[in-house]
Amino acid sequence: MRISPLNSLLKLRHRPRQLPRPRKISSTSSSSSSSTNSNPSTPNPKYTLKAMSGSVIGATLFAASMSSPAALDKIPEHAKEKRHHLKGGEGKGFTNPWDSWKEMGVLGIGMAMAKAKISGEFGTPDTTPPTFPVIKPTFLPTRATSFLRATWLGHACYYVEYPSGLRVLFDPVFEERCSPFSFMGPKRYTPIPCKLSEIPIVDFVVISHSHYDHLSHPTVMEIHKSHPNAQFIVGLGLKKWFKECGIENCVEMDWWEDIDVTLSPVTGEKRISTSSQTSSKNSPPPSPSPPSSSLTSISPITARISCLPSQHTSARTAFDKGHTLWCSFAVTSNSKSVWFGGDTGYRAVPQVPKGTDDYGPEYQHLPICPAFKEIGELRGPFDLGLIPIGVYEPRHIFSPMHANPFDSVNIFLDTKCKRAMGIHWGTWVLTPEAVMEPPQLLKKALTWKNIPETGVFDVCDIGESREF
Repeated sequence: MRISPLNSLLKLRHRPRQLPRPRKISSTSSSSSSSTNSNPSTPNPKYTLKAMSGSVIGATLFAASMSSPAALDKIPEHAKEKRHHLKGGEGKGFTNPWDSWKEMGVLGIGMAMAKAKISGEFGTPDTTPPTFPVIKPTFLPTRATSFLRATWLGHACYYVEYPSGLRVLFDPVFEERCSPFSFMGPKRYTPIPCKLSEIPIVDFVVISHSHYDHLSHPTVMEIHKSHPNAQFIVGLGLKKWFKECGIENCVEMDWWEDIDVTLSPVTGEKRISTSSQTSSKNSPPPSPSPPSSSLTSISPITARISCLPSQHTSARTAFDKGHTLWCSFAVTSNSKSVWFGGDTGYRAVPQVPKGTDDYGPEYQHLPICPAFKEIGELRGPFDLGLIPIGVYEPRHIFSPMHANPFDSVNIFLDTKCKRAMGIHWGTWVLTPEAVMEPPQLLKKALTWKNIPETGVFDVCDIGESREF
């Protein structure tokens, strides 16, 4: 595959049509099991499903109510200053307010990449099949499980099934190309593992930011078709894009804001509503209204979704860089919590001689992003972290916005994740590192921090599920 600066730089907007120890799970193993809920005080009911319109929808439907976005948990004192909001003459939008960030405009990145290509630093990795396995995923046919179950669907997309019954899809992109065009741009070298309609239940779709490898118009419209009640959770400024797509089920959030969610069992058609109620600081999710007597054996599902910082940027065109907010997210339901890193850098690394360790003594002074330690101290620990490990070379160009595996392990430690899975690799050639380099470097980085190579921070096949 030919790599050009255009492929990595192109952020042209695709105008939406106005419709707008982890347990390894075999792909052939049975996924259906009934067990006790992780919260012993809450009964864990059995849910039945039936097929409708090419997708599987719970015969027991759930109505979602949500509090308005607000700081419901501990936040750093400086969060009130909104330093990441551009103000005054700087223009509109957002910025990374840390010394660990180095701003590079579109022109600057283009010139740096052109120079890297001329010098041979920006080459073309070998994507000759087979690269690594892609298996057909299996999803639980009911909402009942005693484990937190996570399935990698390629690049940054994970489908997470919570013991509470909650089902969350993170950064889904189910197209051949991550591009505004179907005929050009980075093309998959590993196949799409399944159809969106094959995912049985989607309660929430969490989008970290607007780049094309994380937000896809065709995918969003297919989710809206297959799972019309799914609620999209996005960063500030991005709700407008969804409304232009004809999608009203969208909530936008700022860093350090939370929403409390209750999915209550109902009869008849499931409807989404956003309540105007605001929970008090450090309060638990609100208690739902009692269901009808025929549904009293089915427990409501409660969750808290938290929008948290990341070090990145956003754009859909060459002219809207930073206009919408990039984020990481934490989703907690009952006793299980997941931190989704989305796409993020950790520190800005200068150009160093080839073969030089940019974590060597001469580079120890480089600032690191403080947000991850704040996330860990104020919101951690997390049962599972979904942490990016790929798309990082050349480092002097991409390190501010993309972590390499050594950065990723530091992020893992800073955020206090108990376990982690590597994301943001294995799908499209976006930068020139070898296809299998990210997981290989991850093992070296884990050894560097005296962490076992397996069983703590792992990678898996596309389509594979792990239980935690």
